[in-house]
Amino acid sequence: MPNRNDEMQVIIDTYKNYWVGYHFSDSSWDCSLSEGKPTIAEIIGHLLYWDLNLITNAFPAVENNEGIVFPEFDSFNQSAYEYARSVTKDRLLDEFTSTRNELSQLLLNSSEIICKPTTTNGVSHCPDTGTPYSLIYIIQEFIDHDRHHKAQMDLIQGR
Repeated sequence: MPNRNDEMQVIIDTYKNYWVGYHFSDSSWDCSLSEGKPTIAEIIGHLLYWDLNLITNAFPAVENNEGIVFPEFDSFNQSAYEYARSVTKDRLLDEFTSTRNELSQLLLNSSEIICKPTTTNGVSHCPDTGTPYSLIYIIQEFIDHDRHHKAQMDLIQGR
């Protein structure tokens, strides 16, 4: 039976490497599923901003025994979309990759912190599963989030 550290390693490695080898087509970079939906570029900006939020806000909050306070989603995501539209594809992908690697290394070096129970916006347990929130649980949720967005991108790119 795998131990908790092995399980955490697998979760973090999955998160770190989720987008490795994924091809982002130049021709569909600025395309979306439909009018009003984010483009591939905007989705990557969105993922980048959430990784940055985990590094700069969520991780320190848990480390300091404070609850995580996530920003209001719509305005936060809008800022991410605007940023994605302001930079080149290569710059955005480089920033996304380096930030994901930075976050993964932070998590790998902090097993005691990432397992600590915490709250997210005042809630101590996931309303869908009843599982107590911790950073490692949130990373599992973010893997599902990545999976959702990868499916969108596959549809946009005709895969």
